[in-house]
Formats: sequence, C-alpha cells, structure tokens
Amino acid sequence: MNASQKELIKATIPILRTNGNDLISYFYQRMLSNNPELKNIFNMANQASGKQQNALSGAVLAYAENIENPTVLINTLKSIGNKHVSLNIQPEQYDIVGNHLIGSIKEVLGDLATVELIEAWTCAYNELAQIMISIEAEMYQNTINKKGGWKGWRTFIISKIVKENDEINSFYLKPEDSKEIADFYPGQYISVSAFIPELGYKQPRQYSLSSYSNSEYYRISVKKEISQNTTPDGIVSNALHNKKEGDIIEVSAPAGVFFADPEAKNPLVLVSGGVGLTPMMSMVETNKNSLQKNRTVWIHSCRNENVHAFKDTIEELNNENEWLTSFVFYETLPESETNAIEGRIDLHQIKEEILIEDAKYYICGPAIFIKVQYQSLVALGVNRENILYEEFGPQLLSLN
Repeated sequence: MNASQKELIKATIPILRTNGNDLISYFYQRMLSNNPELKNIFNMANQASGKQQNALSGAVLAYAENIENPTVLINTLKSIGNKHVSLNIQPEQYDIVGNHLIGSIKEVLGDLATVELIEAWTCAYNELAQIMISIEAEMYQNTINKKGGWKGWRTFIISKIVKENDEINSFYLKPEDSKEIADFYPGQYISVSAFIPELGYKQPRQYSLSSYSNSEYYRISVKKEISQNTTPDGIVSNALHNKKEGDIIEVSAPAGVFFADPEAKNPLVLVSGGVGLTPMMSMVETNKNSLQKNRTVWIHSCRNENVHAFKDTIEELNNENEWLTSFVFYETLPESETNAIEGRIDLHQIKEEILIEDAKYYICGPAIFIKVQYQSLVALGVNRENILYEEFGPQLLSLN
C-alpha cells in the first residue's frame, strides 16, 4: 500500500466506529446468501446473536487503526489463525470473503465509495489476507509434521460418555482409523463438526480439551446449553448430548493460543467460571503427571454444587497433593457441610493466596466474568503480560 491509500483507510475509521456493525452485518448477509455452502463453516448461532458481526467489525476497525503497522496485531492474528486452521479454512475462501467485503463497502457507502477508496481497501484486504494465509500455512504444516497430526477433518468415534453433572457430559473421542493422534498443550481446543438435520448443514464448534495429552483419546466436556430469556437452545451442544457411544463425529487437530507450557516452572493461578473449568482440568491433570508439579491455585465459581463438574476429582487432587490449593465459590450453598464460599469470586478476598512471584494467571468463563477477574488481577498489581484468558466464541474482548 502507498501512503495515500493508507490515509484513505484511516479516513474511514470514524465510519467504522459508528457504522461498522451495519456494514459487517450487510456483508455477512450478502456472502451467506450468495455462498450458502459457507454455512457449514460459520457458527450460525453467533450470526443470529450478532456476536460474530461485532467481532469482525472490531477486527476491521483495529486493522484500519493500525494500518501503518499491522504487526502490532500479530497475537490477535495468530489467535484468529488458530481458529481458521481448526475449521480447515483454505486460501481460496479468502477470495470469496474479499469479494463480498469490497462489494459491501461499495453498496453500503454508496457515493462515498470512490474508486480510490475501493482500490485502497482492496489493497488493504489483500495484504491482510496474505498475512493470514502465510500464518495459517505455517500452522497447517506444523500440525501435519506432528506425530499423529493431520490437516482438516478426521473421523472419530465417541468411545465413552460420562455425565459430570446436571449439565455437562464428557465425551471420549478415539480415531476411527485407530492411528495415532496429535498431542496438545493443556488449555488448547479441538473443533468438532456435526450435521444438524433441522438446519440442513453442518455446524462446527470449538471445545476445550479437558484431559491431559495422551495417545489414546481426546476428551471434551460439553455443557448442554438450554434456552434462556434471550438465547435459544445450543444447537450443537444439544446434538452432542443426544449422541450415543459408538456414534461418529468429525474432529480437527488441536489448536489454540491459550495454554500452559508443561515444561515451564511458573506457578499457575487458574480462575474459572462455569464450564470455563474445562481447559483448567487439562492443566491440572497435566501438572499431576509432570515431574516438577508446579504450585497451582485454582479458583472456580458456579451457581451451585449440582452444576460443579469434576467436583470429586478436584477435591481428591486437592486433598492428596501439596502443589494444589483450590477455592470454590457457589452462588447458592448446599444444605450439607461444604468448604465452598458463598457468592461470586472475589479475588481480593484471597489475595494472599494468589499473589505469587512469577505466577502465570489463566482466566476462562463468560466474557463478563473474564473482564471482572482480569480487572481484579490488574488492581491487585498483577502484570498484564502474565494474564491470559480464553473467551469461548468470537473474540469480543481486547484486554491486553
């Protein structure tokens, strides 16, 4: 891009701030109408809720704001790249997206979309697409080069289903071909793809791996999402909960930038809400099997005892191992005796336990939960660089 084109991109920043969501909503409608096959890739629930539109409009705005030096967005681009690789996104699909994005800019901006502006945005998109394609090509190659690694979708069998609580089932997945599977870092996820008859197409979802890395199976622990006042039933989570042992499912190789390095010696502070405990289970199980057994403090919050997944397993680990300290917050305490603390997580209440030198802090749960815990850690003096978080669904938070 030349200097004048960058200035034209920057000149659209006010429009993106005020009307970015409208533009992106129009773009998705245009693209999915003309290329309905992409409904097999996009999370249509996030389309319906507007989360995907919000995430993309934020990303486009961030790119425009940093057009002089887009490399500052590299961590975000790598996170998006991991998601794309888990969905088997291919380079030619960037052409489809680019065609509809530029077409949407023309149609939404009308007379404001000068030839020069369209040329600038076309150039900007093509440069970003090449950056993403390059990042993802390296990720694909690294995955293929792994022992047991593969690219794209692979058929797995649900070998076992375990009910963890009133809402969450664990699914043990083994490859149909009985060949090796790729290892993973604790905290990473896999994508699963299931055909949804009532929609008429497949739907992919990412689920954190909830066990330590092993050569036999992957375990995901899925909450059955039941409709609330403003949200419908979770289409894929309900479909999974209706599956039986022996059913097959398509799975992509492990991916994700939210993980604890098993070789690192840093203490771990894990903060989870609800089903956000799943990547933490992987971290704790991995730590149990490691040589150094890093000091770990786990703070978990959920509504009540009945929806506390892995409760007995965590209590057993806590009682048997000096390296683990756990705190549990229930919004409603049980009538029986419990060590749980009533209410929602208050990190200031246990600051002496969690302010540990050289610790790495991991947060996972709903977006508002992440934001509150992140701000609490910062207020307690924790360096932002030592705080990592996993937001299920589209990336709407930009706390770092």
